[in-house]
Amino acid sequence: MNAFLRELFHIGLYKRSQGRLTRQVTAAATAVTVVFGLWRLNVSLQADQWSFQLRYAILALLLLPGLWITYRLVNVPIFADFLIAVEAEMNKVSWPTRGELYRSSIVVLVTIFFLAAILFMFDFFWNWFFTQLGIL
Repeated sequence: MNAFLRELFHIGLYKRSQGRLTRQVTAAATAVTVVFGLWRLNVSLQADQWSFQLRYAILALLLLPGLWITYRLVNVPIFADFLIAVEAEMNKVSWPTRGELYRSSIVVLVTIFFLAAILFMFDFFWNWFFTQLGIL
């Protein structure tokens, strides 16, 4: 825990040129989560009739540390190494072409509709069967 707190107040970037895209996306997603949480807090404070100035002062005081923690989170060595490894593995993935993607999507959709039809028939049959027995 001591190492985490020390890293939290460190200003430098850890391995700045590695895993850049993954870290930026992770930081952006975390920042959006912080902002969304503050927006919900604002709605709650507004419903409780807090004054306008006090409400926005609280939000501003929580926004700055939230964004700082977001920025530092992606530079904690253990987490940054994980994100660097994720980006390295994603670069090894062979992505499908557009045509393969369309064909695969059609196969998945047809399979889902086929299974839904089978489940509907089973449900219809058992509903009819138990209705005939007088159970339903």
